[in-house]
Amino acid sequence: MNVTLRRLLRLLLIAGSVLVLDQVTKRLIVDNLVLHESRSIIPFLSPLFQITRSHNTGASFGILPNAGDIFAVIAIIVVIVMVYMFPRIPDEKRLMWLATGLICGGALGNVIDRLMYGYVVDFIHYQIPGLVSNVSNIADHAVVGGVILFFIASWRDEREKPAAVEPTNPDSVDQPPTP
Repeated sequence: MNVTLRRLLRLLLIAGSVLVLDQVTKRLIVDNLVLHESRSIIPFLSPLFQITRSHNTGASFGILPNAGDIFAVIAIIVVIVMVYMFPRIPDEKRLMWLATGLICGGALGNVIDRLMYGYVVDFIHYQIPGLVSNVSNIADHAVVGGVILFFIASWRDEREKPAAVEPTNPDSVDQPPTP
């Protein structure tokens, strides 16, 4: 099997897994909860964590509401660029493979929602009273996790590079001390 095809199949496996998990969970939510209905799935974590059906017309985690069409176009462009670049990621950069797959799968999961419903279905509701309350989905978490993995992989790559040799100051080499 050709190396490029093998690498693209690897991307398809990662992104496809995220996409299927995202769409299956969203379908369960749409079929079983009405808008703004909440259910506690782990009673002792409620109200810190529960399942709440929500619709998001903005970006991940509710940022920039009503800008969904712009984000759908951006997501498609990002996925196309990442699919194009993916075969060029060296075999030993597995963290980059995973990051790319997570971002592509998550981005496509939310694009599918925008095309099907006109909004993204969110349901993972966590809150810290007085500090944060957010409703998101598997796709959002995959994108954020992928971006974090990209930063970690980049940081690791920078640390692995040999330190550059600092140039010496020509004025301080072999100069006799001044009286």
